[in-house]
Amino acid sequence: MSALLVALGGALGSVLRYALGLRYDDRWHHGTLAANTLASLLLGACAGWALTGSLLALLGTGVCGGLSTYSSLMVQTRDLGPRRGAVYLAGTIALGLAACGLGFWLAAG
Repeated sequence: MSALLVALGGALGSVLRYALGLRYDDRWHHGTLAANTLASLLLGACAGWALTGSLLALLGTGVCGGLSTYSSLMVQTRDLGPRRGAVYLAGTIALGLAACGLGFWLAAG
């Protein structure tokens, strides 16, 4: 059952990531940045809520895993060149960590 929930959540997350990319990705890749930041926020909330079992499989592993994208981040970082790519990569990591902490803080109350 968990594998089915991960697949369902992954399908939802990846469709949302695709839509964000289509709508907002341009020379700076705002859609990928938004997807990774949103996934980090939600994963932090999942940890704050102390989700386990089916809910963690659906939301944490499935939705957050499908929504976030490390491979696109790396390709886009390379495509931006050394300086802009470094700023994009560092900014994405910083926003992701901050979003995760915020999600945890909001959920744990």
